[in-house]
Amino acid sequence: MIDHFKNRTKLFVAAVLVSVVLGGTVGCMSKTAAASSGPPPDVEIAVVRQKDVPIEREWVGTLDGMVNAAVKAQVTGNLLTQNYAEGSYVRKGQLLFEIDPRPFQATADQAEGQLAQAKAQVLQAQSGLLQARAQLASAQANQRKAQLDENRYIPLAKQEAITQQDLDNAMQTNQSQQAQVAAAQAQVDTAQAQIEAAKAAVTAAAAAVENAKVNLGFTRLLSPIDGIVGVATTQVGNLVSPSSPAVTTVSTVNPIKANFSVSEQEYLSLTRHGSMNDLQLELILSDGTVYPHKGRFSFADRQVNASTGAIQLTGLFPNPGNILRPGLYGMVRAFIGMRTGALLVPQRAVNEIQGNYSVAVVDPNNTIRFAMVQVGDRIGSDWVVNEGLKPGERVVADGLFKIRPGGQVTPKEAN
Repeated sequence: MIDHFKNRTKLFVAAVLVSVVLGGTVGCMSKTAAASSGPPPDVEIAVVRQKDVPIEREWVGTLDGMVNAAVKAQVTGNLLTQNYAEGSYVRKGQLLFEIDPRPFQATADQAEGQLAQAKAQVLQAQSGLLQARAQLASAQANQRKAQLDENRYIPLAKQEAITQQDLDNAMQTNQSQQAQVAAAQAQVDTAQAQIEAAKAAVTAAAAAVENAKVNLGFTRLLSPIDGIVGVATTQVGNLVSPSSPAVTTVSTVNPIKANFSVSEQEYLSLTRHGSMNDLQLELILSDGTVYPHKGRFSFADRQVNASTGAIQLTGLFPNPGNILRPGLYGMVRAFIGMRTGALLVPQRAVNEIQGNYSVAVVDPNNTIRFAMVQVGDRIGSDWVVNEGLKPGERVVADGLFKIRPGGQVTPKEAN
């Protein structure tokens, strides 16, 4: 009730201001007209129309590429060539720049040589293993013979068929052969370890070759996507490195994104009107022309900006010929429904004073009455009036400087 009283008070104050300002301004003219006994002034009128109108919203939008891929150097070197025309359309994998490849080619060749050497060491270690295994087999054979001799001599020595010295010699020979078997086994184990070490060296050398090839490949800066390539940020001959800024950027612009922010109230209203995925978008470019291709809603940002109370929405527009480019500004318009029975008056018939709106109504007896109104959306050159007027009423569309409250006028229909 208090808010309603305050609003009514504001409307009353605004009405008084309108009456005083317009009445005082036009009072002198009316006195002059009365003194000269002239006819009532001619004013152009418009009839309050009632019709179903589309509900539309507009927001300031900024165009951006669907994908914006920065092309950066991955290795350090001097730019040798630039292989594209700035602003042109490029394909994924197309060569854009080349860094001097000679140092990286030399590193790759050296790594290849080290890999070949490591592989040769593996072959050498495998040969050593075969030799060690052969020596082990020979030592094992000799040891088995010595064991057989020792086993045969033991009963003969008990029967005193041989001397104790013969038995001792057989036992010592067996022990010696056992030691040789152990030594040969150790050589086999060593050869196997050498093979494993050589194989590890091959793996490391192969990794070094692969790394060298990758770095050599990085000397060719290729386009990561299909799209429009931008201006080169550095010149041929300059030194670039992974810490340098991007040498250029490639953007996919068909379709192109239009980013715009809406208040959280508008966002909630849009979600209540139905599926946001069904929204049809229009783009009004900065020169006032309407982009011929309709857009569609893509997605809403993860959160509302706490400092502005707005959330970013993104729409997608077809962009055949890549006419639209990232960074362009425009108005994004969305049709969100129909309003039935809306009252429309020309925008030029509505006066605004201190945030309050009024219109000059021509009563049936052709006298002027000022009515406070509550306006809604703008529809083209008209304004939707939510409160304060009735269908069929006549309002002054042109000639406001000639009238005063209660004064007589000669209404004329607008052409």
